[in-house]
Amino acid sequence: MYGAGLALIAAAAMVNGIDTVQLPAWRQAIFIVLALLAYLHGRRLDFRYGAPLLLAAAALTVPVMIVDRGNGVTAFLVLGAFVMLPWFGGRYRRQQVELLEAERERATRLEHERDLVAERAQALERARIAADLHDSVGHDLALIALRAGALELSPDLSEAGREAAAALRANAVEATDRLRQSLGMLRDEAAPVAPVDEPVRDLVARSAEAGLDVRLEGGAEAFGPLVDRAVYRIVQEALTNAAKHARGAAVAVLVEREGAEVLVQVSDSGGAAAPRLEPGGSGLAALSGRVRLLGGSFSAGRRGGGFAVEARIPLEGNR
Repeated sequence: MYGAGLALIAAAAMVNGIDTVQLPAWRQAIFIVLALLAYLHGRRLDFRYGAPLLLAAAALTVPVMIVDRGNGVTAFLVLGAFVMLPWFGGRYRRQQVELLEAERERATRLEHERDLVAERAQALERARIAADLHDSVGHDLALIALRAGALELSPDLSEAGREAAAALRANAVEATDRLRQSLGMLRDEAAPVAPVDEPVRDLVARSAEAGLDVRLEGGAEAFGPLVDRAVYRIVQEALTNAAKHARGAAVAVLVEREGAEVLVQVSDSGGAAAPRLEPGGSGLAALSGRVRLLGGSFSAGRRGGGFAVEARIPLEGNR
């Protein structure tokens, strides 16, 4: 109402500036009220609604001024001073308010978008941590179970030692399952790609030292960060499953370049229980999604008496 007060004061000043000797006081009041109404209408209504007001004001004001003063020019000047100028003033004030509201909405929207970006960054970080824990700790737990199983079969071990080794193997397998379930709650999105520090050759050698009957075929070379990480995770997950589900089985790992793509095969000869593909899990199903994001193909299932994992990944620059 501050702007309305200014319009009222301005209208009163203009009335005082007009020769009002022959103009009755009630008509002077009409001009002041007309200016106030014009301002309020400009403040609250669009132009398509304000135009009829101007026409109505003209229909009332012009005849009165022409009859009273006999001067049409004065009538139109009064119309502009008491109707049009206050209306445009109210319109300007309304646009200022709308602009401020738009700025506030924009600031609120930007703040909300920043919160969403921060939440997504946190989700990606959780997914990255979950992926690293699953791939590294899960693999190490599987190797512990493998070592315990080999120790359990040692002929030099006492009965109590065999029972302890069997309990250790069972606990390691159970810990692997619990780790997989717990990390599933953190893995909301695909994690950013990080470089692989350990080559596939060292991964296979470390698994062999732990007691897994595994051999590497083909030339496991560097193919680029994205492909290298995918190859490493495929081999790591397959060896983890072989150590967990196919105790005593022979495992063959093949990594080689075939034209414009990399072929990865990990197969075992079978064991006490073959691994199963768990749709939606954080193991082979997640690897399938990773390979397909790179434009490749992935398959996993029983082959012969064992289990085989195969992936074909286009080399970087050939996608």
